Amino acid sequence: MPLYMIERNLADQLNATPEGAAAVKQVNAEVGVEWLFSFLSADKRKTYCLYQAPNADAIREAARKLNIPADVIIELGESRLTPGPELFMPTRGA
Repeated sequence: MPLYMIERNLADQLNATPEGAAAVKQVNAEVGVEWLFSFLSADKRKTYCLYQAPNADAIREAARKLNIPADVIIELGESRLTPGPELFMPTRGA
């Protein structure tokens, strides 16, 4: 399943509670996306979230249902850079 990086301009909308995370996981499961992890920017105005999803529309649907922004959605490629002897590693397939 493709990987996506989502930029969210959350500011004061962040609901960082176990209940909030459970709600996100439930809605994501309903639309077929999986939240892998998130980073909060140093100025605490944005989050950057890594997701697996069948497509960007599924991410938009989950965001709409959760009433949270998905301001920028970037589909990531098949390969990733990893430290070590093999710099390029496939994330899917090969």
